Amino acid sequence: MKRFLSRYAFKLRKAKNWLVAQIIFVILRILRRIPARTAIRFTEKMAYLIGPRTARHKLVLYNLERAFPEKSEEEREAIARDMWGNMARLAAEYVFVEELIDHDLANGNGGMIEVDGIERFLDLRDNPRPFIVFTAHTGNFELLPIIAAKYGLNVTALFRPPNNPYIARKLMSARRTHMGHLVPSQVGAAWSLAGVLETGKGVGMLVDQKFHKGAKTEFFGLKVQTNPLLVKLARNYDCEVYPARSIRLPDGRFRLEIEPAVELPRNGSGQIDVAATAQLLNDKVESWVREYPGQWQWFHDRWNIKHKLYG
Repeated sequence: MKRFLSRYAFKLRKAKNWLVAQIIFVILRILRRIPARTAIRFTEKMAYLIGPRTARHKLVLYNLERAFPEKSEEEREAIARDMWGNMARLAAEYVFVEELIDHDLANGNGGMIEVDGIERFLDLRDNPRPFIVFTAHTGNFELLPIIAAKYGLNVTALFRPPNNPYIARKLMSARRTHMGHLVPSQVGAAWSLAGVLETGKGVGMLVDQKFHKGAKTEFFGLKVQTNPLLVKLARNYDCEVYPARSIRLPDGRFRLEIEPAVELPRNGSGQIDVAATAQLLNDKVESWVREYPGQWQWFHDRWNIKHKLYG
C-alpha cells in the first residue's frame, strides 16, 4: 500500500510540474509576440496583482520584518511589491535578452546596459588568469554572465536549477545559448569549478542562497550558514575575488558594476579565513540589498525559517 501511495504521489508531482511548466511556456510564447517594453511592463503589472496573493508572500513579509524592523508595515509592503515586479521583469527579460544586450564594451555604455568598472572587465578578458566573481540575486543578475560570454570573458557560472525539471531543462537550454559554460549546483560541482581555475579561467557564483551546512555567519544581524565553497576555492588557488552586481535602472535600463578585487581576511597562519571571508561576502551582499531592497529575492528562505511559518 505504501509503495502504491508513494508511486501515486510521484506521478501526481510529475503531472503538476508538467502542467505548471506548460502554462509558463505558453505565457512566454505569447510574450514573444508583443513588443519587448510592452510585454515586460505587462508582466510586471500582473506580478503586482498575483505576487501578494501567493503563499510565498507571507515569507517575504516575515523576512522583511526581521531584516528591517525599523521600517513601517507600509514600507515593507512597498518593498515586497517592488520585488514581485522585479521577478516578473526578470522572467520576461529572458524572452527578449537579445534586445537587452545591445552594448558597446569599448567605453561601458550601451543602449540599455552600462558597465561600471569596465577597465576590470577588459583586464580580466585580455589578461587571462584564474579569478572568481561573486554576485547575488539582485536586479537582473543573469545579465552578468551573458555580457561576459558575449564579449569573450571566459566565466563558468555555478547555478542552481529550478525544482521543476521541465522548467529546468528549458532554462538550461536558454542559459547555454547566452551564458557559455555552466555547472549545475550538485554533487561534483566543486571539482568542476576547481578544474576551471586550474586552467587559468574564471568562475562566477551566487553567494546569497540558503545553505544548511557551512560557515556560521550573520546576514542582516540574523544567524545564517554560508556556503564555504567560494572561500575554499580562493584559498586553494590564491586567485582574485571580485564582487559584481546588476542594478535595475528606470526606463528598463541596467547598470552592471564590477568592483575592485576584495582583500580576503587571513588567519594567524596566513591562510584565508573561511568564517571571516564568508561573513565578508554576506556583508557585501547586505550592503547591496539595503541600497535596493526591492531588487532582491525576499521569497528565498535565506534564514531557513519557513518551517516556523508553515509548520
